[in-house]
Amino acid sequence: MTGMEILAIVLAVVGVGGALIAFVTGRKTGRDAELTARRAAHDTAEDLAKRILGDAEREADSLRKQAVLTGKEEAMRSREEWETEARRRREEIERDEKRLQERENVLDRKFDVIESRDKDLGRRASDIGRKEKAIEDGQAELDRIVSDERRRLEQLAGLSAQEAKAELIRRMEEEAHADAASRLREIRETAKRNADREAKKVVALAVQRIAAEHTAEITASTVALPKDEMKGRIIGREGRNIRAFELATGVDVIIDDTPDTVVVSCFDPVRREVARVALEKLVADGRIHPGRIEEVVEKARKEVDAGIVETGERAAYDANVHGLDPELIKLIGRMKWRTSYGQNILQHSKEVAWLASMMCEELGFDSVMARRGALLHDIGKVLTHEHEGTHVQLGVEVATKYGENPLVVNCIAAHHDDVPHESEVSVLVQAADAISGSRPGARREAFETYVKRLEGLEKIASSYKGVDRVFAIQAGREIRVIVNPDDIDDTRMQSLTEEIARRVESELQYPGQIKVVAIREKRAMDIAR
Repeated sequence: MTGMEILAIVLAVVGVGGALIAFVTGRKTGRDAELTARRAAHDTAEDLAKRILGDAEREADSLRKQAVLTGKEEAMRSREEWETEARRRREEIERDEKRLQERENVLDRKFDVIESRDKDLGRRASDIGRKEKAIEDGQAELDRIVSDERRRLEQLAGLSAQEAKAELIRRMEEEAHADAASRLREIRETAKRNADREAKKVVALAVQRIAAEHTAEITASTVALPKDEMKGRIIGREGRNIRAFELATGVDVIIDDTPDTVVVSCFDPVRREVARVALEKLVADGRIHPGRIEEVVEKARKEVDAGIVETGERAAYDANVHGLDPELIKLIGRMKWRTSYGQNILQHSKEVAWLASMMCEELGFDSVMARRGALLHDIGKVLTHEHEGTHVQLGVEVATKYGENPLVVNCIAAHHDDVPHESEVSVLVQAADAISGSRPGARREAFETYVKRLEGLEKIASSYKGVDRVFAIQAGREIRVIVNPDDIDDTRMQSLTEEIARRVESELQYPGQIKVVAIREKRAMDIAR
């Protein structure tokens, strides 16, 4: 081993030993420093703890003093509240005691009054007993006197008590009847004045707004010919053309000496219209033979059917009625060719619809239902020749079949009083129907029927006792009854007019209404000489 190696080893050993010494020295120094730091931290923590403890003690002392003060204040406030409540209760108790004392005093006074009243009642009861005894004695004496007087009156009057009573009752009944009739007359006159005034106002307003044209329908139609030679072509060889035409249309064709004119006659207005249109087409075309006649008649029938629908729609539009079933529209259109007492049913129905609507609007009722019911009220008249039943029954059936409102159906059913009215609207429809049918010039009437009605009116009025003379005036719209003043007094006159009016209603048929007027006149006469 060389010296260098030894030296290196020595140096290495020396380095390791120095490092160990340095490590040991550094570790000791670090431990000392750590102990010093721990000691300083411990001293600092103790100081902090002492300071915190001192602060806590001071704060606790402050809170304790504050709690003591708060408790004293709360105790004082509670004491004051208790004293206030106690004072209030003492006052209430004092008031209750005072009130009870006053009530006790009042009860004492009432008890004293009751005792005094009991004493008075006792005295009065004894007095009443004595008076009752005296009254009984007096009543017996009075009964004896009345009995004596009754016997004396019966002897003087020559009547028994029962007879006198019956006479008294009869006179009282007569007076009561007269008073009741007078009162009834006053009430009726007052109600009639008010009702007539309002009714006349409404009806006048409605009628004044109506201006409708009515022409009388006839059972024949005329067809103008361009020349008189056309009559031969209409007749045809051996009359085959006219026979074919009458067979196809169901009408009678009258060809006479009237120049340039042919008359078509039939009681069915629709068939008559079809024949008239067909004949005019044949005359205008000039080709008249059986085959052509059938073709033209069929075209005319279709045109008339279309015209019926158009007429129905126009009537519904004029009456401001919407939503009608197409079948009802057709029936309304057929009204154009139907009449009642010479009055066109279609024009009459439209007029009734206008009148009923205006009266409903004046009175504040449903004018829509009124127009609808009025337009359909005579719908059954176009079915009477095809079905069994009255026109009212047929109208109700067809309106119900096509889904009309029950109010409309009642307007149809009640316009001749066949069923009760269910609303004010049906009453106004009936009134409008009467106005339209009974106004002057609306309907024709046979002379014989008119005369019979006048005779019936005079006969009914003349059948009553005390009637002197009877006059039917104003075309049978008024009866004037002249009574004998000795037989009929003023009270009887009112009941007489009512009885005559009721008999006229039940025994005669007439349009509109008939006024019954009784006249009683008594004259006194003397001569100065």
